[in-house]
Parts: sequence; structure tokens; C-alpha cells
Amino acid sequence: MSKVKVGIIGAGRIGKLHAENLVKLHRVELKAISDIFAEQVREWAGSIGIPLVTDDYKAILQDPDIQAVLICSPTDTHVPIITEAARAGKHIFCEKPISFQLEQTREALEVVKEAGVKFQVGFCRRFDHSLKKAHQTVKEGGIGEPHILRITSRDPHPPGKDYVAASGGLFFDMAIHDFDMARYLVGSEVEEVFAQGAVLVDPLFAECGDVDTAITTLKFKNGAIGVIDNSRKAVYGYDQRVEVLGSKGCVTVSNVTPTTAEISTAEGVFRDKPKYFFLERYTDAFVQEIEDFIDSILLDKEVPVSGYDGFQAELIAMAAKKSFAENRPVKLEEISAVQSV
Repeated sequence: MSKVKVGIIGAGRIGKLHAENLVKLHRVELKAISDIFAEQVREWAGSIGIPLVTDDYKAILQDPDIQAVLICSPTDTHVPIITEAARAGKHIFCEKPISFQLEQTREALEVVKEAGVKFQVGFCRRFDHSLKKAHQTVKEGGIGEPHILRITSRDPHPPGKDYVAASGGLFFDMAIHDFDMARYLVGSEVEEVFAQGAVLVDPLFAECGDVDTAITTLKFKNGAIGVIDNSRKAVYGYDQRVEVLGSKGCVTVSNVTPTTAEISTAEGVFRDKPKYFFLERYTDAFVQEIEDFIDSILLDKEVPVSGYDGFQAELIAMAAKKSFAENRPVKLEEISAVQSV
């Protein structure tokens, strides 16, 4: 197999991003894209060379030439599409989270396992070169045994009410990336979660039963402790920083800025603000995650971010949600697999 023939399900912001990356890869043939608003994306799809646009994702799953699908549709559609795609023998890349219900996620992953297809979850931050370096440093013992993890993750502006209402809440929509990053960097499973949250940015979050500001404390099975802070509004840009302190040292990843120039004058010292949003901050990471997915198919190797990883991040998110609601630490073993968001 010299090329992987791919279809994309969902042509929203992230679906279009993946499509525009895929058409540049010489080992990929992007054959089709589906969206319930197909007519609205037909001109765009034609401009980048996608031959088929349809409002029925089943047309992609029924195409025997298509070997892999990217699921970029709303979260509440993921499980049925995953199930159908796996049974159709398609390799699957699915955006996070897999679902809002742990039992549904578990059942979907069982179908994937039975079908024997590749399944990768879209945690793009793992493919950022700086975060990969931090992970490798910890894994190789470069800072000794990890003791403290700190993650800061703040959006430059809050999303709209329609998005918030359908997002599953801050812990499932936003912090879930940080929960995955916590496991990735520390190299240990999370044992206990304590989350606190507030509505400090916009009352619409309260109207949707959500928070816009949160602090989550994690206890890991290897003894390390983690702290994650999330905000839906950082007026200076997309704030993405991590630090792992260990017994022999510390590894830090700072914000990415448009330039590293620093200007010092009598008025003060000035430098660029962080890049404005995740599309800019993780541009290269989005490309790399898809390249690695394609590699896993062509070379028949393990995907870099598995369904297990996706499930564990959802488990932490569920524990955080429960912890916030009950104002107490929650052990992951407490979380029932049938409990829904």
C-alpha cells in the first residue's frame, strides 16, 4: 500500500483543518468528506481537490476503496459512527472526547478491538515538539523521579453559548487535553482528583450548568502531584505552559510567541504575546498527529494515542466533574462505568 485512501466525517473547523493538511500529504488520497450542511462546504472542498462531498457519512463507510476515516463530527455522534466504521473495516481517527458516557466509550472500543482496526484519538498536544521533548526527558530519567506537575491552559476568549451548551462542560471539552497531557508527561496513571471551579468570565457558563475557571489537583499512582489551571479567557493570548519538577531537576515548556525578540527601553521591556489560539499554537502538531496515524496504517504499527488513552482522559474528566459537584476528592476507582455526564 503506497497511499491511504481517506474520508472525513464532519466539515466543521477541525474537519476542514485536517482536510487541508491531508491534501498536502503524498501518502494520502482524500477521497470524500461528509457534512450535514454539505452544500455549504462544497465550494471549499472543490478548491482543495476533494472529489466527493456528501451529506450522508454512510456513503463514506460504504465505499470499499476508503481505508480510513477521520471522525470530526459532534461528540454525541462519535460512538455510532465509530461502531459502524469499525464494522466496515475502516481504520479510525476520532477527535476527543470519544463520548460523554464512559460505558458508551467502552462499548465502542470493544467493537474496534473485535474489528481489528487502528483507532487513534485526537490529542494533538502530544505531537508538539516541545511537549514531546518534555515527555522524553521525564521518561528517560532526565529529571529523576517526577514530584510535581504544573499545567496552565487558558483560552484567549470564551466560546459562544451554543458551543458551551453542547460541549460537555469545561472538564470534558477543555481540560480533557490537560488530563491526557498529565498522564503523558508524568508517565503514571491518575489515582485521585480534586476539582474546584467558578464562573468568573461570563454568566452564560452558569446558564449552561458549566464553569469557565477551574483548578484541578491530581494524585498519581507513582506518588507525584499535579495541578492544572484552566480559564476560558486570558486577554493576552493562548496561554499554554507546563512544568515537571523531579528529584534531579525540572523541565519546562513555555508559551510559543510569534517572535522571540525582546525590546528593552526606558519605558520597559517588551516582547510578543503568546500565539492567539490553538490553531496557531499547534499548527505543526496537527500535521504530525495525522502523519503518525497514516504511518500506523502503512507500517502496521501501534497508534501513538490509543483508545485506552482516550478512555483514561474521560475517566479523569468524569472524576473532576464529580469532585466539583460534591466538593471533595474523588478516587478514579469510585467512578462507575455506567455513569453519564
